[in-house]
Amino acid sequence: MSELLNVSSNPHVRDKISTSRIMIDVLISLLPASAFGIYNFGIRAFVVILVTMVSCVLAEFLFNMVLKKDQTIYDCSALVTGLLLALNLPVSIPLWIAVIGSFFAIVVVKMVFGGLGQNFMNPALGARCFMLLSFTGQMTKFTLDGVTTATPLYMVKHGEKFSVMKMIIGTHAGTIGETSVIALLLGAIYLIIRRLIDVKIPLFYIGTFGVLTCIYAISHGNDMTFVLQELCGGGLLLGAFFMATDYVTSPITKNGRIVFGICLGLLTFAFRLLATENAAPEGVSYAIIISNLFVPIIERFTLPKGFGKEAKTR
Repeated sequence: MSELLNVSSNPHVRDKISTSRIMIDVLISLLPASAFGIYNFGIRAFVVILVTMVSCVLAEFLFNMVLKKDQTIYDCSALVTGLLLALNLPVSIPLWIAVIGSFFAIVVVKMVFGGLGQNFMNPALGARCFMLLSFTGQMTKFTLDGVTTATPLYMVKHGEKFSVMKMIIGTHAGTIGETSVIALLLGAIYLIIRRLIDVKIPLFYIGTFGVLTCIYAISHGNDMTFVLQELCGGGLLLGAFFMATDYVTSPITKNGRIVFGICLGLLTFAFRLLATENAAPEGVSYAIIISNLFVPIIERFTLPKGFGKEAKTR
């Protein structure tokens, strides 16, 4: 008797687009945020970006060379990791720390687990969290025009006022790539037009966080300005569109992406608004890497039933 095949759900569709082409498109989508970061923080921002990108490529090249593996630097994924890491760093970060973070992202988070497609969390965010824990002082020191100052969310958390319009334009302190809402949305639109990301993840991420923040604002006597400040600050858009949507570390199932987005919104809300007063007011990085760890479980419970299962015989 012939055996019936158990045909699982998608993905089964092949596409001619290559990994390097996807990575180049991601680099293009990050150009507005990178350019504005250089405009906002000066030439030092360009230096940080250059150092992290070169360091990431060098780390992957050396890892493959030492272990006598085929070189994988040509897929441009190391460049994307380096750029994303730089956009998540303060402009005043010592360059030697940026190099350490770059090597951690590539070697520890990516290559040790088998390279692109095998890493269990976003390499850039994994490195950023490592750097936050290891070099807290340098990673939480933000400057603008050479003057050390607080980020908008830190000021808002401690009862100070900050202009929403300034946050939309991006002329304030923060990490290199997180400040300008306009620049980030331009890059996000490019990704959507190129059909490189599924909008379910950022939509449910931002939506969940926005709804919870509205409830929090109403219960604490805050107005909608507070909600807009939370949506525009702390790297929420950078994380939602450019890192939470990472192919490797996000669910492949449709319902799984929805669940993933909701988890991101819940965790970001918890880190930002339910944590202690002394806690960092951002929370996006930790929310994403923690949710990355639950992706296999999310996929297991959201995987559609297979077709053509063999019927039970007597």
